[in-house]
Amino acid sequence: MGALRIAALGLVSGASLLAAVETARQALSAGLDPAECYRVRELHFAREDLRFYFTDGYLILGKPVRGRRVSAVFSAETEGGDGEVVLFPPTIAERRSLAFFAGAPNLTERFRSAVLIFTDDTATVLARQMRARGEPVRVEEMGLLMSQQWDPVVRNFLESFQIRLVADLLAGRSEADGFFYAALAGRTLGNFDCYYDPRAREQIAVGQVVFRENRTFFDYWTSFTARSFRRRPPEERAPEFTISSYRIHATIEPDLRVRVVTRARLTPQAAAPVLLFQISPQMVVRQVRIQNEPAEVLQPDSLRVNLLRGDGNASFLVVPAQPLEARREYEIEFHHDGAVISEAGQRVYYVGARGSWYPNAGLHFARYHLLFRYPKELNLVATGELVEELEDGPWRVTERRVDAPVRLAAFNLGEYLRERVSRGGFTVEVYANRRLERALEPPQRVLIVPPPQPPWSRTARQPPNAVAVAIEPPRPDPTARLQPVASEIAAALEFMSRHFGPPPLRTLTVSPIPGAFGQGFPGLIYLSTLAYLDPAQRPAAARDEYQQLFFSEILHAHETAHQWWGNTVTTAHYQDEWLMEALANYSALLWLEQRKGPRALESVLAEYRRRLLAKTGEGLEIESIGPLVWGRRLRVSQAPGAWQTIIYDKGSWVMHMLRRRLGDERFLAMLGQLRRRYQHRPVTTEQFRRLAAEFLPAGWHDPQLENFFEQWVYSTGVASLKLEHSVQGRPPAVTVRGKVIQSGVSDDFSTEVPIEIHFAKGRPIRRWVRTGAEPETFVLKLRERPTRVVLDPDQAVLKR
Repeated sequence: MGALRIAALGLVSGASLLAAVETARQALSAGLDPAECYRVRELHFAREDLRFYFTDGYLILGKPVRGRRVSAVFSAETEGGDGEVVLFPPTIAERRSLAFFAGAPNLTERFRSAVLIFTDDTATVLARQMRARGEPVRVEEMGLLMSQQWDPVVRNFLESFQIRLVADLLAGRSEADGFFYAALAGRTLGNFDCYYDPRAREQIAVGQVVFRENRTFFDYWTSFTARSFRRRPPEERAPEFTISSYRIHATIEPDLRVRVVTRARLTPQAAAPVLLFQISPQMVVRQVRIQNEPAEVLQPDSLRVNLLRGDGNASFLVVPAQPLEARREYEIEFHHDGAVISEAGQRVYYVGARGSWYPNAGLHFARYHLLFRYPKELNLVATGELVEELEDGPWRVTERRVDAPVRLAAFNLGEYLRERVSRGGFTVEVYANRRLERALEPPQRVLIVPPPQPPWSRTARQPPNAVAVAIEPPRPDPTARLQPVASEIAAALEFMSRHFGPPPLRTLTVSPIPGAFGQGFPGLIYLSTLAYLDPAQRPAAARDEYQQLFFSEILHAHETAHQWWGNTVTTAHYQDEWLMEALANYSALLWLEQRKGPRALESVLAEYRRRLLAKTGEGLEIESIGPLVWGRRLRVSQAPGAWQTIIYDKGSWVMHMLRRRLGDERFLAMLGQLRRRYQHRPVTTEQFRRLAAEFLPAGWHDPQLENFFEQWVYSTGVASLKLEHSVQGRPPAVTVRGKVIQSGVSDDFSTEVPIEIHFAKGRPIRRWVRTGAEPETFVLKLRERPTRVVLDPDQAVLKR
């Protein structure tokens, strides 16, 4: 079955235990049905907003799988043949997105062929339409030809969707809950995908797989809530099961392969004939037991589905011998192994699957008991408090426990030095590699030594040659900033605890990771090796003013802030992920401002503005690629780095602009309330908006922050703002007349901007003005003549 992985623990008893394997085998081997091939004209059907027209061509249905047809192919490769798909996105933002990729705000594309994969009623709808036009005309000769041509193609797509196919078929889900997928060969746009899934939060998605610069992308052209769902009140689909605790025993072999037994306490919310999990693609699930009874595992390679999901993980399906009962707790045991650790040179190690080295499924705050067995010459750090560490022959065994519920557990491995700091009731342990990873080794320099000066021997026929001498430059020390990093993180932890409440765990462990990034897990931070180096010894690419500030001041504070934003409060959907990164990054900037003063904050925001307004190779401004709520959709093939710039940089600007509207005291109080209200729960963008609105000053002219979020979170655009004003009269009857002129954005863009009036004595007066397509005028009556009238003196608005 190609790349299909199947496993069952122990002896398999009963046909039901092999249901997933058999269903997958049937789906992949069924093929198209030559006896169900028809010449069709003017056939049309809809999947909510997606409308398909088979104007003229041949339609062949797939053979049934467990009594249901799950595939079909339409081909317009005949004289006069044609098909068309039509889609009108419902919002301005989605129309702009579609125009960015497809060149038009609405999709009306003719296609040569369509491969359909589905578990809904597509086959029934097509058959009904054909019968409504009279007796369908079967063309078995064409069916044989189409079967030969299209069977391998259909199988390829079925391989990508087999997890969902098998889950729908085995769970007995109705056709109303089934999905629909169409791979279209467009006459203008090339190959692209249309997807409808009533179980998804956004039921409609259209996009394209793109290969660029040795990477594979899925460019989402548009994704939105389907028509009938837009008419209903928003509804959050409850998780199919909850996990309350994990017991994980992991052995790290000398060759770095990780072998793991994971046991979890799981409670289904409804009767569960199948269970869906995610894990790193580098991990293979070998066996599964539920209540010590063998269960079946289906773990296929599904490139397309993994790209659609966008988190880098792979799904696998578990089928118990008997459906699990609702609201009953079960123990599920996984045996899995894989190469999730690699060496970066000099005995420096890189853990690739930091959050997916064991099976998980969505958002679960759980307790953990971790036991690691690994070569004794290495050091291992992990989430949780240390229970015991001992040597057993050539092995070291470390046991850790997490008694507070956390989202994830992680570990790191290396040969470390340690610095420990206790402050404010918390402990920070920072580990540094003893050696430097190969990528940071400075290149060898060659010195040319000239020959000695004459006189040379009179008998020599030519002067001596110059000599090339290799010079070993000094190596950067990966422990140079071990103590300062420990002290700074302890201070940042104390600062954030004062404002946001205690972190999830009393001990915070920090360890190095090769690369130029960091990542914050509950109680464990991965910190780029560059943060440990003396600034003068960092590579040239990391030595400009902002990069030095980032690796010395911002990165470790950002990852520390993730103890709250991402690990205590979290999100459940990609549309809201920007919140956690924006909150973590702006928390780091608050700490930077505390340490270095307001000018340091202003310089970082200026750098963020510069990067947002920078242009791609195609001449597009980075900020214009998409709004914050697109999340992973911002990883577009034309500008892969746009995601990071928009989410981190613009997200930080949004938090800064909120702070200026609320004021410092209210803003910090809002963050504290955010932590308390949503501890161990996901928060959405709309819930965050409503919370922030509770802390607005009385009488604010955008009382629910709806305009603010519409412009800065749900849309794109950075305006140029210009102030023109005049001062008339004498004290005590002075009039300031002015207007704010907005340009460089669409006519529907509007934001609030402060105007500050300064006097020779006393405090300045601040007034907020709302901009628009037309110049916004204002009139102020004053008792004194102002010395200055200033537009946005403290960067309360992201502008050009």
